[in-house]
Amino acid sequence: MATKIAHAYIKGIDTQPRKTNIVASLVRDRYVADAVVILENTPRRAAKPVLKAIQSATANLMQSGSINTKTIAIKRISVTAGTRMRRYVPASRGRALPYEKVSSNIFVEVIGEEKAKKTATKTETEKAAKKEKESK
Repeated sequence: MATKIAHAYIKGIDTQPRKTNIVASLVRDRYVADAVVILENTPRRAAKPVLKAIQSATANLMQSGSINTKTIAIKRISVTAGTRMRRYVPASRGRALPYEKVSSNIFVEVIGEEKAKKTATKTETEKAAKKEKESK
């Protein structure tokens, strides 16, 4: 059986990479079925985008051929810093204080085994036709 690899890259998640990485570390090196259950019961805000990234990578893998769903596992998941948007908040005496809105990017790579192809068995009619040819 051959293994297939697929990935998904989600950009611009409105959470800090440090906080998103905590959620990603919960499901690193696990099967996708287990990861989905863990993320659905995780009360952190970053759990939903990580779950969507895993589901997207899984869907990409399923498009590549017939994959056994029980063997799909997370091979690699990483969270990096995204773009930073500069913003300002009003302060006293007419001033404006700068701050940055931080975003994060999520990369998920999943791996899965192909289903074993079934070999065609000869039916009774094919066997009977072969016997007739041999007897002639």
